[in-house]
Amino acid sequence: MTLPIDRGLAKTFAGHIHWRACGKGPAVMVSHINQQSSALMIELLQALAPDFRAIAIDYPSHGHSDHFAGQPTIEDYARCVIEVMDALRIERAFALGEAVGAGVSYALGAGYKQRIDKVVAINTPYFEKGGSDIADIAKVRPSDASGFPAPRSLEFVLTHDPDHAPMAPTQSWMDRINIAQFEVGRDRWQAVQAFAGFDLIGTLGRLDCPVLMLYGQKFIYRKYRRQVHDACPHATVEIIRGGRFCMTWERATDIAQHAKTFLA
Repeated sequence: MTLPIDRGLAKTFAGHIHWRACGKGPAVMVSHINQQSSALMIELLQALAPDFRAIAIDYPSHGHSDHFAGQPTIEDYARCVIEVMDALRIERAFALGEAVGAGVSYALGAGYKQRIDKVVAINTPYFEKGGSDIADIAKVRPSDASGFPAPRSLEFVLTHDPDHAPMAPTQSWMDRINIAQFEVGRDRWQAVQAFAGFDLIGTLGRLDCPVLMLYGQKFIYRKYRRQVHDACPHATVEIIRGGRFCMTWERATDIAQHAKTFLA
């Protein structure tokens, strides 16, 4: 059975933040990947819903949230999550996110210890100092002459950027990805730039709560999981066999099962 999705807007320091929610029970605050929105999290919200109230926000400038002038930080995104919790009268919650959303979840656990009980981080990226990660991503995210995002086909993604796609992307996934790119528009690099400036290792060192790190077996940054785990040695690390990128969409059932066991 497909469970209904609730939607709303919460007024925050960054303007109105759009959210989607599903289910009843303890709250799980869900944070999305770079250049996307909560629309990519619908399957995961529904997979979590039998046991939790799963709530996914759109970052400022993303999805149906207000656009934000200037460059936000990962901590700004975490503050938006907390202010959505305030608007919804949620005192305590779990944090869960993929890629950039993993960074937001770490920032929530480290910065709001009285509000966040556990963290589930999926496919944590790791940018080496001086690395060309952002430049490499930009090469496969085409724009028109004005700098506005251009749509990509499934064939283009699988040929030029398979590492940033699920193992078996569908047209439904591709449509949501393209729509989300249009919604972000010329602000689409805000989230990845925020992560590039994020003190991942320092933030991990400040985490006291239980942490679950989930990695797809074929995730592009999985090779750095030792550096990430060494910064937070009390974290539990689990591998999703056959998983790659966008696991919260493609492997929602598997992610939800791991999360439910950990959060129980």
